[in-house]
Amino acid sequence: MSIILPEVEYVDRTSDSIRYLQHGWPSELCRWHSHREYELHLVVETHGKAFIGDYIGDFAPGSLFLTGPHLPHNWVTDKVRGRAVEIRDMLVQFDKESITRLARAFPEFAEMTPMLELAGSGIEFEDFDAQYADDRLSAIRDSAGAESIMALLEFLLRLNAHPKKKSLSVKALSADAATRPDEGGTHARIAEVVDHVTNNFYDETISLATAAEMACLSPAAFSRNFHRITGNRFVEFVNRVRVGQACAMLYATDKQVSAICYEVGYRNLANFNRHFVKMKQMTPTAYREAARSGLTRKDMVH
Repeated sequence: MSIILPEVEYVDRTSDSIRYLQHGWPSELCRWHSHREYELHLVVETHGKAFIGDYIGDFAPGSLFLTGPHLPHNWVTDKVRGRAVEIRDMLVQFDKESITRLARAFPEFAEMTPMLELAGSGIEFEDFDAQYADDRLSAIRDSAGAESIMALLEFLLRLNAHPKKKSLSVKALSADAATRPDEGGTHARIAEVVDHVTNNFYDETISLATAAEMACLSPAAFSRNFHRITGNRFVEFVNRVRVGQACAMLYATDKQVSAICYEVGYRNLANFNRHFVKMKQMTPTAYREAARSGLTRKDMVH
């Protein structure tokens, strides 16, 4: 069953400037989407792949991200190691205009401007104190009014001082481009295709032609719009998703490489190995050995 999901999310905030959310997995909130708010996002449980603009990389419990306005994103739990959890994500969305007005009123807060600009491409805060992040988000959740704003500001100031900010997406969508009228619902149809690929990566019949048909576009128009919206060429995107799933299976199972090859959607081992080496700069067997030798996930090539 395919569900058409909107690419643009309109947030109904419970206050004028911030909104706290938490949800488990699986959840209908786990989808490829964007919104005009910043989003500070902590992963509490499960491992998987973060899709942020044109970036695809690993996440694990304690991973902390900041995405800017109109930057599409999704966190997809690896089903091979995933299990249903009550709380997978804790996040807060906050309004760009409110931060801008704050910096005008109190110039000292302008020191956060470079970080907020960098968030246009997405940021991962590497080696950040996950317990502190959990405590700050819980404080935002459990307070109201000015107290919740103060808790958020304290968190942002701590993040701004953190030295290890990893910029993620090469493709940062401008607000003007992201808010153009979307005649015919092109964004929604591309979002449907993205969700279909991430949920059905094992389907050998996935092709540019079938994806274009799903999006009700000609192959040429689909290719152009898919690259414009996601920052990826369609075939490259499919391969990145499949190789990412293969990495999870190599780490978490003892299945033979040949079996994993077919389970993630490749029709022959040579093709699988070629794409894997291109993306990871090592063979699947070498990746398994390295992943199990004590290297952390961030030490592996994304």
